[in-house]
Amino acid sequence: MKTIFRGSRFLEFGSNSKVNLCSFRARVMDAAAAAARVSSGGGGAVRFPLSASTSLVIQKGDITKWFIDGSTDAIVNPANERMLGGGGADGAIHRAAGPELVEACCNVPEVRPGVRCPTGEARITPGFMLLASNVIHTVGPIYSADSNPAASLASAYRNTMRVARENNIQYIAFPAISCGVYGYPYDEAATVAISTIKEFRNDFQEVHFVLFSPDIHDIWLNKANGLLEE
Repeated sequence: MKTIFRGSRFLEFGSNSKVNLCSFRARVMDAAAAAARVSSGGGGAVRFPLSASTSLVIQKGDITKWFIDGSTDAIVNPANERMLGGGGADGAIHRAAGPELVEACCNVPEVRPGVRCPTGEARITPGFMLLASNVIHTVGPIYSADSNPAASLASAYRNTMRVARENNIQYIAFPAISCGVYGYPYDEAATVAISTIKEFRNDFQEVHFVLFSPDIHDIWLNKANGLLEE
């Protein structure tokens, strides 16, 4: 079937039907959002009630492809203190968002030379080329170098949730902060992450963990089953 682009408003399919481009994109976004609730480039999602109004969703997938509505959603970037990109999920998010993200990060004021976001704090930028509307950058602890890594990791989750709430975010997706090169043991990290998320059980519609590693995903599921029992 022939597809023709006409100006900036219409797509033609075949010889007779016209589809308004904005309506078409909205329908695609709605369908993809529904899919994102179940899967984000990976395995199926498991949903846990945090309260009557808030769900925790744990799923395998690629966090750079996650979104819900493109307006009140945010993904969390496990950044470094410079906020200029790095390896792992940080680098993947910067690549997916495009060069405007690093430009926005450069405009975040330094609190001291070379540090825009200290460990345990959070900053927000637009998502640019990402499907999610915003990126919240937070810095987790280096497990072997932090004198109290559990407190620092809890602060990273807690301050991220506070920034999200202040910016009217309703849907937020986390990776497993500090579980990459920062060396945080998965089981301990899951306990801190889920316990801290519970503090915000009435503040969001959905809190997601989008986890690339099957091992981390399985540990997060097991921990949620234990920590969220009534």
